[in-house]
Amino acid sequence: MAAPHKPRAPRRRPSRRKRQATQEVVDETIALFRWLSWVSEQLYGDDARGAARRWVLRRLAREGPQTVPQLARTRRMQRQSMQPIVDALVADGLVRWRDNPAHARSRLGAITSGGERLVDRLDDIDARVLRAVGRDIPEADLACTAQTLRALREAFELEPRWRRVLVTGD
Repeated sequence: MAAPHKPRAPRRRPSRRKRQATQEVVDETIALFRWLSWVSEQLYGDDARGAARRWVLRRLAREGPQTVPQLARTRRMQRQSMQPIVDALVADGLVRWRDNPAHARSRLGAITSGGERLVDRLDDIDARVLRAVGRDIPEADLACTAQTLRALREAFELEPRWRRVLVTGD
């Protein structure tokens, strides 16, 4: 019997072309996202498999019970895509359904004590790994990077700013 497939660490080839600064930031952000995705699957184990599962658990732990449509809107995805994620968490005993006083048909997903313990374990792993990885990076550099990424994200959130380029070609 063949050994199970282990995902490889992401690789990136250096660009041969000169890139504008914004493109360089976007490229590095994408590369970092891929590394974070790969590393997280190495860290958390099977009970926390999948970024969407971890996101739902953390959201419910930090913000309280929510409906599937609320979770889907926040993540900018279709309700039909979010439903199986929450259903699997319910089946695993990490989330439970509660009646929703505001809506007869749309129940609230609430984290269970087992889900809370899992989120606490994930947060502990994150804190230790981030401390180890960030040890040699000056705090001021990290703050500047966070500020730059926040400004770039907020600029993309202004949809007319980038949507206009598709029409005008500017």
